[in-house]
Amino acid sequence: MTLGQKIAWDDTILPFQLDHADIRGRVARLDGVLDGILKQHDYPPQVEALIAEMALLTALIGQTIKLRWKLSLQVQTKGAVRMIATDYYGPTDEGESARMRAYASFDPDRLDDGAPFGQLGEGYFAVLLDQGQGTTPYQGITPIAGNALCNCAEAYFAQSEQLPTRFALSFGKSREAGGMEHWRAGGVMLQHMPKASPFASDGGSGEEGLLQARDIVDGDDAENWNRANMLLDTVEDLELIGPSVAPTDLLVRLFHEEAPRVFDLQPVRFGCTCSEERVRNSLSIYSAKDIEKMTTDDGIVTADCQFCGAHYQLDPATLGFDAPKGPGDGA
Repeated sequence: MTLGQKIAWDDTILPFQLDHADIRGRVARLDGVLDGILKQHDYPPQVEALIAEMALLTALIGQTIKLRWKLSLQVQTKGAVRMIATDYYGPTDEGESARMRAYASFDPDRLDDGAPFGQLGEGYFAVLLDQGQGTTPYQGITPIAGNALCNCAEAYFAQSEQLPTRFALSFGKSREAGGMEHWRAGGVMLQHMPKASPFASDGGSGEEGLLQARDIVDGDDAENWNRANMLLDTVEDLELIGPSVAPTDLLVRLFHEEAPRVFDLQPVRFGCTCSEERVRNSLSIYSAKDIEKMTTDDGIVTADCQFCGAHYQLDPATLGFDAPKGPGDGA
């Protein structure tokens, strides 16, 4: 693969369909997006790995939904890594990039040398869908289960959406000849086309009775699903993350007998929606007395964006519902 071809596939999501198996899917490659996310904080390696996996899941899932605004994934736990939050903003116009951001909160003193997933502990995995003004946000949750965040996402789709779903992910620091070390991630998502399932009311075969993909397919669907999964089992880490194998070539290698058909490529970039106006709006519910408690010794109110690291310094006299209205602000 040439350098130009490599760059063309970096930070993209490629939708595809396996016509012979009634299965849809996505191939994602993240490069600069991860750099943009991870450089905002000096995360320990275990936390970086969890964020990389969460970001990859968010890219793959976000592209499957017809978004008017935002998809969010969240992990909340009682472990050393208390929270991971990611946002995926769908493109507003055809041909535009989707945008992603992510961050994590953790207790450094509780981190150990174990695997990244082991830093989580008891908690839940949540999917939040917000289609914007005039709509009711949706939230679905499933317990932290399995051995990786991708297992949690698979359990969510089986339990909450009754959609058999499988992820094959690879992520880590990569160094090409003559280049600097940086994070790369790549993955494949398979999902059976939506159908009514007669098994949804029965107990699942997963951890603590959670539904799994095998609980909600039968007959020809089960045969097709199992065959596609066995083919995906043969994928190698370097094929997932690239850069030497194009996603189209990967699909042909894995699924050529399933008649893979690809659709328009979706570019994705790091992007944050924070702004001074949003900070002011978030503080507009507070009184002057509340604002005074937030004011520093230097006479300013400060706010930091956890996603992008932006730092805001605001005049307390202009904040809160007691602040004088400016021209055009209304009565």
